Amino acid sequence: MATELSVLDAIATTRSIRRYRDESVPDEVLAEICFAASRAPTGSNRQNFRLIVLTNGPEASAAKKLIASGAQAAWSAKRRTDGYESGSGVDEDSPKARMARSMDTYIENLPTVPALIFPCLIRHRAPTPTEGASVYPAMQNLLLAARARGYGGVVTMWHMAVEQELAELLEIPDGVFVAATVTLGKPVGNHGPVRRQPLAHFVYDGKWGDSPAWAIDPPGTRHTSAGPRKN
Repeated sequence: MATELSVLDAIATTRSIRRYRDESVPDEVLAEICFAASRAPTGSNRQNFRLIVLTNGPEASAAKKLIASGAQAAWSAKRRTDGYESGSGVDEDSPKARMARSMDTYIENLPTVPALIFPCLIRHRAPTPTEGASVYPAMQNLLLAARARGYGGVVTMWHMAVEQELAELLEIPDGVFVAATVTLGKPVGNHGPVRRQPLAHFVYDGKWGDSPAWAIDPPGTRHTSAGPRKN
């Protein structure tokens, strides 16, 4: 039986999960998770996002292999250009090296992920910088609901390398924007406290760069050394 979590606890412990057990996600869990996603807000309450959920079957298998092939090519290029094979990337204990190992394993296992989800947006006008506001809240709801039920996932953009092929495979109509690739499953390991920069890194009071005195993390918060410095 899943342990009940408060909303704040779920937010603070929903990690990006890239390793999954070899277990299917039960239909009733998918229903709960997708219901939570469907409660998200959308611009003008148009409710114009859709979720393509793939688990088993020929389309699911083909889509997983397609995403894996695109991800492998994109990650190989990113590994070279973003310094994962030089500098701190070659220090096995560095955050960058740990991320590289995690990504290597993740992409290797993409063809067999338990669930593959494509959040989509039905456009009602030409693309705008704000259109993601009608689909990305649903994705966060989905991840939080998965966490509450003992599952986990991660949001990626691997579909972009094979977007046309994916649209043809899944018969996605013109005018529909595939917003992300989400993988989902029962975690290998556990969720736990998310480590980020201190709260003062993110919050300003009045002027840019001035953090308020109240921007203090809860007791026991652990931080990360990864990411850019405050500016």
